[in-house]
Amino acid sequence: MSPRQPSAAVRRRRRRLRTGTMLTALAAVVVGGTVVALGQLDRSEILVRERCSATVGPDTFELTPEQTGNAALISGVAVNRGLPARAASIAIATAIQESRLENIDYGDDAGPDSRGLFQQRPSQGWGTEEQVMTPLYATSAFYDALVQVPGYETLPITEAAQTVQRSAYPEAYADHEPEGRAFASALTGNSPASMNCTLRAPTGAGDALAVSTAADEIFGPLGGAVDGTRLTLDVSGTLGWATAQWAVANASTLHITSVAYSGLAWDRAEGGWSQAASEPGVLTVQVAGVTP
Repeated sequence: MSPRQPSAAVRRRRRRLRTGTMLTALAAVVVGGTVVALGQLDRSEILVRERCSATVGPDTFELTPEQTGNAALISGVAVNRGLPARAASIAIATAIQESRLENIDYGDDAGPDSRGLFQQRPSQGWGTEEQVMTPLYATSAFYDALVQVPGYETLPITEAAQTVQRSAYPEAYADHEPEGRAFASALTGNSPASMNCTLRAPTGAGDALAVSTAADEIFGPLGGAVDGTRLTLDVSGTLGWATAQWAVANASTLHITSVAYSGLAWDRAEGGWSQAASEPGVLTVQVAGVTP
């Protein structure tokens, strides 16, 4: 006996149910795909390895944004004091060896009270703990000692740095001379457009006045003019490039999105320098605006 066939009405209801189920599944796939796509965009932003690089000649060296900001401070103080780029090279290499260019608040067995970028010891007359933990003070104190070393400009870095630091491992300073030289050359303005930072999108709005204040603290009064999210500075020559690349080095902390100087512009979203129209002797720094 043949099984009883469903009626036409039942078959139509079943087709409608199958069609509805398929449409629901398709909608879920579309929505799910959108979520996945958005998730991939979010992850692509999160997975950006933030880093800064200095390229001089055939060599490129990388530091984290935090390390690069400290290298920019060290170089900027040298520029402000009229010291040669060699002084900045020695100071950066020393700080890499002593603290990894991080403002650390601890010492080691050889110097338990060592602190800051240069691991200066209050017990040896470098200043109070609060002072040596202040990067601007610590850097100035290092240069105060370095310029007292006869012929430091031509001495091997191990001799120049060791005379200042009196380290238990003086030969280690030479290990960091190449990157010290590259970052110093870029950040003192002697190697234009050689500093680049690869960064995620800004996490908040910037403050152009804060950028101006920070630059003045490092380089001395620059007379910046603020217009909304834009800062313009009348600077020229190596000082202009030193300030421009200082801004790139501090783009992460100060929420800077672009820097333009001498016919070139660094763009945070693109991560590099390219040709751009700019007025001679004018540096323009753009910070992130308020997110709607």
